[in-house]
Amino acid sequence: MRAIGLLGGMSWESTAVYYRIMNEHVRDRLGALHSARLLLNSYDFAEIAEMQARGEWHLAGERLACDARKLQELGAAAIMICTNTMHEVAGFVEAAISVPLLHIVDPTAEAIRAAKVKRPALLATRFTMERRFYVERMGERFGIDVIIPDAAGREVIHTGIYDELCRGIVSATTRQAYLNEIERLSERGADSVIFGCTEIGLLLDQKDVPVPVFDTTRIHAVGAVDWALS
Repeated sequence: MRAIGLLGGMSWESTAVYYRIMNEHVRDRLGALHSARLLLNSYDFAEIAEMQARGEWHLAGERLACDARKLQELGAAAIMICTNTMHEVAGFVEAAISVPLLHIVDPTAEAIRAAKVKRPALLATRFTMERRFYVERMGERFGIDVIIPDAAGREVIHTGIYDELCRGIVSATTRQAYLNEIERLSERGADSVIFGCTEIGLLLDQKDVPVPVFDTTRIHAVGAVDWALS
């Protein structure tokens, strides 16, 4: 089993889910007392969130790149960024390492294509929904036409993530607001939903949603373990 380096803590709420899923999947694959070989660098998310808010993506990218290089030096055979939004700086990380970056979009897009749906809606932070790094990779590499909420919908989703989910708050009111937004996106032609923020799975899962759901946290975590065991 190869070791994987995790750039986590953005937020720690979802990084804890990564850790659990990856260890569960190793146990399911190998049995007995087996668990995942992981190296974790966990950030103080307040510092990263301030860089996001100020648009200092180059500073954030340099920081993640430096820490990815350290994880590689410690023995990581691949690196994961345990958040969708910070894949905005994936290029910085890839340039700093000589091992693979296991990009969150790629296994998600493969799962979407395997499910034979055509127009997934993207629920994510404002940065992931509005900046082009995510939607363009989905479209250019995989031919997937992603639907983005309107401005009001983006505000609802973004606020729920930063004000609640990243702080461990799971609200029935916010759950209903997200479901209402999914209904509106379905009326616009969405045939499925991407949980494009690693915290959304804390609030909703497939049983709550009437269309297929692609939970990026689970997809990313399981895909990384399969790579480590391949």
